[in-house]
Amino acid sequence: MSLSKKVKVGLDETRILILGSQILLGFQLQGAFRPAFERLRFHDRVVWVAALGLITLTIAVLITPSVQHRVVEGGRDTKRLLGVIGRCAGLALAPFAGALGADLYLAVEPVLGLGPGAAAGLLSCCVALLFWYGLEALKARSVGERERIMTDREPEHEHTSLETKITQMLTEARVILPGAQALLGFQLVITFSEAFEKLAFATKVVHLVALGFLALTVVWLMAPAAYHRIVYAGEDTPEFHALGSRFLLAASVTLALGISADLGVVVAKVVASNGAGVVAAILTLGLLVGLWHIHPLALRRRHGASG
Repeated sequence: MSLSKKVKVGLDETRILILGSQILLGFQLQGAFRPAFERLRFHDRVVWVAALGLITLTIAVLITPSVQHRVVEGGRDTKRLLGVIGRCAGLALAPFAGALGADLYLAVEPVLGLGPGAAAGLLSCCVALLFWYGLEALKARSVGERERIMTDREPEHEHTSLETKITQMLTEARVILPGAQALLGFQLVITFSEAFEKLAFATKVVHLVALGFLALTVVWLMAPAAYHRIVYAGEDTPEFHALGSRFLLAASVTLALGISADLGVVVAKVVASNGAGVVAAILTLGLLVGLWHIHPLALRRRHGASG
């Protein structure tokens, strides 16, 4: 399989993970505004915040390869990028498993009690880790060495045609778009809840600002396909590739701002502390900006200097 094909398959596999992650994030954010949430005990709220942090970390890691593909590699397919895709997909599964276990605990505990809830959460987390890491580790012992040898023999990079660059740029937009649309829908529903009406005016404004950022994210992600059809009549041009890449990078900025702002709103409500919400928003923004913007720019500068 060619390097370009491996990169495309890796991005397609990431698409499977990112959609589920963003939908789960939307559930976490919206659930805090449901009537039953007010009856949760303090330790359940702590678990809720932990699950929210884990699923946010999952999303941050999963989107990292697409941003590096745009910023560091300029759309080229390289062995370094293929390694980044593999590492990020592998790393993201661990916090995803933790968030899944925490959410199942929160679903079971109010019905069956603390013990069964904890057992359900722990069991689901362990099963996920077994199927996502354990079985793969056992299989890798028999076939991993051969695959590593084949990978080591690959060139560091290969010529990436303009058609392939544009196809992968559109794929990267499709990776993020469905989850961003679902997240926007979840956040719109919050504005019609009774719990939202009880928030302070400033908190409501922050949520609306976050909604605006998420709406812009959807606009940016849909723009490349619209330009490709309307402006370029489906033709592949370097100008379209550059424009589409800029749209994707703009979407990563507004998505980071939208997620951070809304996460701060939810944490402030869950723990009844505006200060905690501000800290959570700042930490989340620092994580997303660091992974999606600062680190890729540093890599591009280093690779440019070494080249």
